Amino acid sequence: MKNKLNRWSVWLAAIALISFTACGDDDAAEPTKFELKSLMAGTVDLNTTTAVTDVPTDAAIKATFSTNVDATSATNTTVTLTKQGETTSVPAAIAVSGSEVTLTPNAALTAGTAYTLTLGSIKSSDGQTLATKTKNFTTAGTAPLVGTLAHWSFDGNTNAIVGNFNPAASIDITYGPDRKNQANKAAVFNGSTSIIEIANGSQLLNANNFTLSFWMKLNSDNGDRDHFVMGLGAFQGLGIEVPKSYNSIKIAAQYEWADGSTGANDFSFNGDGKTGTNGGWAAIETEKDLTNAGGLSALIKDKWAHITFVVNGATKSRFLYVNGELMEKDNFTLLPDGEKLKTMKGLKFSGSTEVEDKLAFGFNQSRGGTMWATEPWGGYSFPTANHFKGSLDEIRIFHTALTGAEVQAMYNSEK
Repeated sequence: MKNKLNRWSVWLAAIALISFTACGDDDAAEPTKFELKSLMAGTVDLNTTTAVTDVPTDAAIKATFSTNVDATSATNTTVTLTKQGETTSVPAAIAVSGSEVTLTPNAALTAGTAYTLTLGSIKSSDGQTLATKTKNFTTAGTAPLVGTLAHWSFDGNTNAIVGNFNPAASIDITYGPDRKNQANKAAVFNGSTSIIEIANGSQLLNANNFTLSFWMKLNSDNGDRDHFVMGLGAFQGLGIEVPKSYNSIKIAAQYEWADGSTGANDFSFNGDGKTGTNGGWAAIETEKDLTNAGGLSALIKDKWAHITFVVNGATKSRFLYVNGELMEKDNFTLLPDGEKLKTMKGLKFSGSTEVEDKLAFGFNQSRGGTMWATEPWGGYSFPTANHFKGSLDEIRIFHTALTGAEVQAMYNSEK
């Protein structure tokens, strides 16, 4: 009996050993799944469901995986960083250390600019392949734009950060949050006395090709009045106005014709979708229909909006964009022969003696102008005048006609 018990003990031990060995073999056959565990740009987490903003321009990007990485698979062709609007990758060094892959740009990234990081076909040291991943982010700061003639950022002051166009006067301006809710990063206008005046405004306006870009937040608590957002002698140069309905925007401007004379014309967008082919003015080639989306008011009333006005003298056309999207294009070549606008060369200040050569932010002209000075809606000294109430930020002027893609990229980089 004792011998039988011993034999059973040996058999049971052998079976247990075989079972344990088999389990060990199964564990060894299931390697750790190769996946991305974290993605950091300095101290900023990029591994989120939404695109991250305010990424430091000088930060290295470190990807940490669940297991060690095959260093030969992580190269400048599988780990890339691309600036929005470009196809060539940002020059960078790629380093692999165990489970970490670090991308270090050769130079600081561009401020206020959108980038796309791509992790593609990276392999683990045991041969697993990572499914391609992309992450979008925007760097901190404000994007510099080529061709900018003047730029006011209003980061705690009214001085120009591009161009020699510091204010000749700045009256009752305070500073508040911008579109990103950053404190003291936008100029605030009180709706009664606030104004900024820039001397030599005609130097800013007179151009065959012209772009004005800015952010505004209209405050509807303004006594049920219209808003004169800004102006250089109103229609004698340039005037931007939003009525109390908030369902349209008017840009009055002085244009130069082929014979050297000038004349005023209003660019009024109301979002009714009518063009020269369906009941609108003959020159309207494109007009966004906002009638079923709350009108323009839904885009600009009591909220930050990006406004861009473009004049292209070469193509004899003008454009209005809101939040990077084309709202209206007027093509003057569609007008009948004999129409002055058909010969438009560009913008030009009229030089009228009843207005000053000063660009005003917060009103349709500078305080010294006599045009409409006695009108309760148009005289700066009247509390009933259409003073702008709200905030302005990142005003830029170009003597180039930005394309739709450039306007969209500017909006995306700043929003």
